[in-house]
Amino acid sequence: MKFTLSWLKEHLDTQATLDEILEALTDLGLEVEEVTDPAAKLKGFKLVKVLEAEQHPDADKLRVCKVQTDEGETQIVCGAPNARAGITAVLAKPGMYIPGLDITISVGKIRGVESHGMMASERELELSDEHNGIIELENGEVGQEFADWLAQNDPVKVDPVIEIAITPNRPDALGVHGVARDLAARGLGTLKPLPGYTLEATAGACPVNVTIDESAADGCHVFAGRIIKGVKNGPSPAWMQDKLRAIGLRPISALVDVTNYFTYDMNRPLHVFDAGSIKGDLVISRAKGGEELLALDEKTYQIPEGVLVISDDNGVESIGGIMGGEASGCTDETVDVFVEAAFWDFISIAHGGRALKINSDARYRNERGIDPGFNMEALDRACAMIVELCGGEVTDAVVAGEVPDVSRAYKLDTARCSSLVGMDIPAETQRATLEALGFVMDGDMAQVPSWRPDVQGEADLVEEVARIASLTNLEPKPMARVQPGVPKPVLTPMQKREQVARRTAAALGYNECVTYSFIDKASAELFRGGDDATMLANPISSEMSHMRPALLPGLLQAAARNQARGMADMALFEAGPAWHGGEPGEQHLQVSGILVGHTGPKDVHGAARAVDVFDAKADCEAILSAIGAPAKVQILREAADWWHPGRHGRICLGPKKMLAVFGEIHPRVLAAMDVKGPAVGFTIWPEEVPLPRNTDASRGALVLNDLQAVERDFAFVVDEAVEALTLVNAAAGADKALISNVRVFDEFIGGSLGEGKKSLAVTVRLQPTEATLKEKEIEAISARIVEKVQKATGGTLRG
Repeated sequence: MKFTLSWLKEHLDTQATLDEILEALTDLGLEVEEVTDPAAKLKGFKLVKVLEAEQHPDADKLRVCKVQTDEGETQIVCGAPNARAGITAVLAKPGMYIPGLDITISVGKIRGVESHGMMASERELELSDEHNGIIELENGEVGQEFADWLAQNDPVKVDPVIEIAITPNRPDALGVHGVARDLAARGLGTLKPLPGYTLEATAGACPVNVTIDESAADGCHVFAGRIIKGVKNGPSPAWMQDKLRAIGLRPISALVDVTNYFTYDMNRPLHVFDAGSIKGDLVISRAKGGEELLALDEKTYQIPEGVLVISDDNGVESIGGIMGGEASGCTDETVDVFVEAAFWDFISIAHGGRALKINSDARYRNERGIDPGFNMEALDRACAMIVELCGGEVTDAVVAGEVPDVSRAYKLDTARCSSLVGMDIPAETQRATLEALGFVMDGDMAQVPSWRPDVQGEADLVEEVARIASLTNLEPKPMARVQPGVPKPVLTPMQKREQVARRTAAALGYNECVTYSFIDKASAELFRGGDDATMLANPISSEMSHMRPALLPGLLQAAARNQARGMADMALFEAGPAWHGGEPGEQHLQVSGILVGHTGPKDVHGAARAVDVFDAKADCEAILSAIGAPAKVQILREAADWWHPGRHGRICLGPKKMLAVFGEIHPRVLAAMDVKGPAVGFTIWPEEVPLPRNTDASRGALVLNDLQAVERDFAFVVDEAVEALTLVNAAAGADKALISNVRVFDEFIGGSLGEGKKSLAVTVRLQPTEATLKEKEIEAISARIVEKVQKATGGTLRG
């Protein structure tokens, strides 16, 4: 939203400085994005007096001028038809930048005659489109800055332009009058009433009828219009052109400029049809799909089904609330015009504009919400201005539909300002603030004005009061302690667990990633996702169409991007939610990490070791240990198909309780995601790790044992298909009270063992708790270990 300072002051009677206004706007929630000072680009351009102007010896249209400057007399070659002796002009000296020409001038020769500068036109200084001659001033002193002269004689041309960012909930601030209302409520001046107008309908009934089709009944609430007969279109007045040009709009004609002026002045989009091009009556309906319209932006649009359109017997003439058509647009030959003011459904306009990819000022305002109560007055004001500028006679109004009843009132509880916002504002001040914003107070009830669709409850009233009072006045206050002593922890056990997992992964050398929760369907399908339940109805892009079923695809995509930029070795991790469904609660917390490339320092030959499955296993176990997982777990096979079938393991507490999985990423997945291996990784489900019985304790109880532990080694010959885990579990089950650990330390295949056999060697650690073990007891336990292993695996003790 752009406007000039003088435009604002047409609605706000204020003595506030520009800086005070800018500070108040941002504090009110209308954030100032940019302030453009036109005087800055005019710095250095000074007034000069033309003393002589003689014909150029070698050019009929050039004059050699002797010019009086603040540094003495100089010579300028000028081709302007109005260059003559006695006038005061604006000079650009050599070395100065000319914004309208995008050049820096220098001393040069024109047809053999030296020229020490240039006398500028308004277009060359970007003041207007006037280029028929150089700027000619009636007064002014030689050497005076041109910007200073404009500030005294034509201040509009050097008026600061303010651009503010409007949040979607504040459509009333999309007009200068609405911005002035907020500033007046803050106390920076007085809001001026809208200027009066007179409109006499002397041309009888409107010859064009308007109807709203049943298909558009929910899309167009009210459509009103009048015909003005006998207008004479032409340039709009200078004051209007200056306003529009200052905010970046190109003046076109009086009829078009009036609609643009109302759009920015009072947040009221309007449209003017050439009534001579309308055949029959106007009908507001929804497009059937496939209709074409050459719009005012000179582009042809194929209108999708359901978009609101305005049609006559010729077909579609305008896209409702978004953009008009070229065929019914006004030109210099226009004699009769149909002026339209309508109130459209916000959502319908948003859907239509998005489907057509049209971003117009009308769409921007209509989809955010204009004032329905201002509809007829806006139409009449616009018609009165058109008659004033272009002449003509006005018909009676034709109206289809009804202005919707948006009246509503909420109770103002003045005590809630303290409880909701923490500001103590007197009750009288709160009521006065709402009245200044246009609310009508009836006792404690506040009637919401029709231009504030965002106010939908009592809390919104408190927000308005606090916003005008300025949240910068909010003083921090400590919260009252509910009960003495140590307060309860803020973080849940699972949040603490996630925090510990992050710290541990970072300490292990991993870089944390924060990837999008959305991924493309192809990547999701690689990890058993990508179904309709997790598909987004309105994705940001095709690469973000589904909720992620796991964290690994996002990490692999990050690895691919890094590899494409020359980073071959990396360690990445992420902690966050993944989705196994589309309903609330169908998500789970994961901690995943990947290792790609090589790890560790290079050896003497300059080579580094490639990452393998045991690197992922070690890091996975370290994180599990940090978050409190039990030490005794099982490593099982048969994980998901994105893991290498022979190089992975599931860390479980029993066959159905899986805490984590680690392993090498399947080559098929790496190829699909354009990642160059080797790549290993892990995924941990922190929610599956059992919580300690005493969740308030930071650590478990310390268990000390001063009795000597005993270790015995065993080597068993088993079938090659026997898994080491089966042997370890059998050995550990020989005496669960004494056996504290069983560890595989060697595997041997081939040699004298024969075909299909292997030797597995384990170390069994015996930890007594009551008395030191004697040799007979150790032998007895050893015998039970051999017996258990033989029974579970069919193996024999190796001789």
